[in-house]
Amino acid sequence: MKRRGFLQASVAGGAVATAAQAGVFGKGKKQPNVVLVMTDDQGYGDLACTGNPWIKTPNIDKLRTQATLLNNYHVDPTCAPTRSALMTGRYSDRVGVWHTIMGRNMLRSREVTMANVFGQNGYATGMFGKWHLGDAYPYRPMDRGFQHVVYHGGGGVTQTPDYWGNDYFDDTYCINGKWQRFPGYCTDVWFDEGMKFIKANKDKHFFAYIATNAPHGPLNCPTEYSKLYEGNDKVPSDKFYGMITNIDDNMAKLMAMLKNEGLEDNTILIFTTDNGTASGISKDGKKGFDGGMRGKKGSEYEGGHRVPFMIRWPDGKIEAGKSIDRLTAHVDILPTFIDLCGLKAPKIEFDGTSIKELIYTDGKNWPDRSLVVESQRVVDPEKWRKCSVMTDRWRLVNGKELYDLKADPKQATDVGDKHPEVFERLRGEYEKFWADVSSEHDITSAMIVGSDKCPVVPLTSHDWLVNGAPWNQGHISKGADAKPGKWAIEAAQDGNYEISLRRWPAEADKGINDGTYGKAFAFEKARMLVADIDETMDIPAGAKEVTFKVKLKKGVTYLTPLFIGGGVEATPYFAYVTHKPKPGWQTPEAMGRAIYDPAYGRQPPVNQKNAEKAKNASKKPASRKKKK
Repeated sequence: MKRRGFLQASVAGGAVATAAQAGVFGKGKKQPNVVLVMTDDQGYGDLACTGNPWIKTPNIDKLRTQATLLNNYHVDPTCAPTRSALMTGRYSDRVGVWHTIMGRNMLRSREVTMANVFGQNGYATGMFGKWHLGDAYPYRPMDRGFQHVVYHGGGGVTQTPDYWGNDYFDDTYCINGKWQRFPGYCTDVWFDEGMKFIKANKDKHFFAYIATNAPHGPLNCPTEYSKLYEGNDKVPSDKFYGMITNIDDNMAKLMAMLKNEGLEDNTILIFTTDNGTASGISKDGKKGFDGGMRGKKGSEYEGGHRVPFMIRWPDGKIEAGKSIDRLTAHVDILPTFIDLCGLKAPKIEFDGTSIKELIYTDGKNWPDRSLVVESQRVVDPEKWRKCSVMTDRWRLVNGKELYDLKADPKQATDVGDKHPEVFERLRGEYEKFWADVSSEHDITSAMIVGSDKCPVVPLTSHDWLVNGAPWNQGHISKGADAKPGKWAIEAAQDGNYEISLRRWPAEADKGINDGTYGKAFAFEKARMLVADIDETMDIPAGAKEVTFKVKLKKGVTYLTPLFIGGGVEATPYFAYVTHKPKPGWQTPEAMGRAIYDPAYGRQPPVNQKNAEKAKNASKKPASRKKKK
């Protein structure tokens, strides 16, 4: 595994250091814009152009004819790890993101992101949709180089860091640090906001990252889209396929806008996904389309991490219709952007490499290499856990099984005993990888409190550093996984802090023991455990929160409070930390989170509660010709 340079500069203090590499746009011409669209939980086989005979994706299919396809492109088998590697060009295990929850989805603050690099080169940078690399300062997208953001909390709409009651329709999303309600269906919002950003910055160059939460569960979509698939017994989920077709319609709007605004020819447009399919194959494998691969989301087998990647740059700058079958991965994308766009960048120790040579040649001189993808999904990483060591031809799975992809793309037959030299060589590659990335597995990303850049820091059980942390709003309503947990926090300065403990988020405006939307508790006392502080107080009847005033010293510590009563000791699902408290700082309005409006509640989901509302939440899809 070749390494490409050294991480010289941090996000905060690093100056742009090296000379620009030669871009392909030509001397004196404007650097290209970049629009990167990445969907969530959509696998390689969830497109018509990759062989699915039932799904309707005519616009992405058209993009495929205009673009070069990376046909052996790999990501990690789950959401946040893929996003961290894509943003940095470095292995997810190296940058601290080896899970989607449990405090292990926060991209280490020292890492240089794709947005940092584009921004340092004068690009306007915007992200829209799913971030999933940290919800508290300094891990939010606006802390990581994006100048304009509109996004939901956590790893999906309805997760605990998300605004309470969101359900994909007429939701409240975070826009540059403040929460605001947006009419319409979530995917339409992300594309519409992304297109507004592009139009506002069309006279300079821009980097727009549109990362949809669809088709991630819960599976909600406008009824016009799900109806397209009703009655087809080959389709595993009407709503899953409907969500993808809605994305396809939005891709059509995006491509038309780029053309109408005169931006098409100098804009690099990418369509890709973040891991294998989640719902495109039924559990018994009899419904859906697997793309000819074994496994799905979360799997170390090919179906868990091989995904489509299309890159279009019109007017002959990138070949239309080309397919690249050499091994490529998420860690290659940032180095490639630096190369294609002629960007100046700090020296970064990339795990990937620029694939410009593959894009512009037949790849005959491209060296064979090995790359690793893995699915840890635990608080502390484990060696050989759910991993694949990949070369162009071979896959070593979990250090125990060897597959020849050339002869056996479905990974049905382990041939390790027939190729012992390959087996041992790839085990050696993993050993080198693990020795390298595991050297800093003891580093925990702590959420910073007491910074003037973020006066109120909300914490949720999504980021408890314990296995089995409750990570979505359904868990909260059910009172699920109520148990002791802990958050890693870092006090930015010595001083007086207020820590308010809640069972429900501030915008829900409900009592600690209130079970109106779910299970009620009988908590009687609240115990504050942080640093060397151990204090207990009674919970007043009907209280919505219990607030402790504490003195913290600058530095990293653990926050491990408890609610106690009814035979249960459990860390509150939510906590809000302020420094130098001022009047009104603990109100939901001060945090940019308006009081929850039950009229837009989660229970039941809007598309079940009010089908007419769902029907009107999005425009009807464009008419499609039936396949012959």
